[in-house]
Amino acid sequence: MGIETTRADRKGGKESRELPKATDTNPRSKPNKNRRRKKRMSPVQKLFETCKKVFANGGAGIVPSPEDIERLRAVLDEVKPEDVGLNPEMPYFRTQVAQGTPPITYLHLYESAKFSMGIFCLPPSGVIPLHNHPGMTVFSKLLFGTIHIKSYDWVVDAPSNTSADVNPSQITAPAVRLAEVKVDSNETAPFTSILYPADGGNMHCFTAVTPCAVLDVLGPPYSDPDGRHCTYYLEFPVTSFSVDGVSVPEEEREDYAWLQEREIKPEDLPVVGAHYRGPKIGR
Repeated sequence: MGIETTRADRKGGKESRELPKATDTNPRSKPNKNRRRKKRMSPVQKLFETCKKVFANGGAGIVPSPEDIERLRAVLDEVKPEDVGLNPEMPYFRTQVAQGTPPITYLHLYESAKFSMGIFCLPPSGVIPLHNHPGMTVFSKLLFGTIHIKSYDWVVDAPSNTSADVNPSQITAPAVRLAEVKVDSNETAPFTSILYPADGGNMHCFTAVTPCAVLDVLGPPYSDPDGRHCTYYLEFPVTSFSVDGVSVPEEEREDYAWLQEREIKPEDLPVVGAHYRGPKIGR
């Protein structure tokens, strides 16, 4: 559609004449009724679309390619608290007056057979106890706050101890297994961690130093029917047990621990669900 000049009248003249129509050759200045303005994709929608591609051919024990790992990490790095409707002043992140471990709020975003997305909201001193991620690749984006992370990987081929040395009366206590510390430090937002099925700290514990929000992406998600249970662990110093075939030098003992499965879900994990109120995710 061109820009028209309809009529130009000569001043002081008796005549007026029709001027030729001028055509604008700049396509950017042409309004086009048929051209629809493309809506900007929200960061959480972009994360969802990226996960669909990265985990499309995934499954238990299948790690995405290095290129896909970096692509998903880059998208997570861009996500900010306001992109998912959160800020540290919300009730989820307030310290409760009651004694005991403060409750943690979980906001469910999405889950399929391929991957899941959710957010853990931790008030100060909130704890997600030591647990595993069987066969999973896990991305955890700290949206705000400071959190302490302690994570372990199993020591391959290390013998286990089937005795209950910590409490001899528990003859049938689960075995303990040697694990190596991978991370034991405070991290401050923005921060993204990645763990893998067999390394990178597959078993980890989170403790909130300040109010924290952690956006988790799991590929594939937990699934009891498929044998991907969430197992929780107790940890003991290496000096707590004596196992034939296992010898840890004294100067390295802080880098290892014995882990023992908890038979039931920890009582110190009060998690409550809440409705996610951030931008909707189009499927």
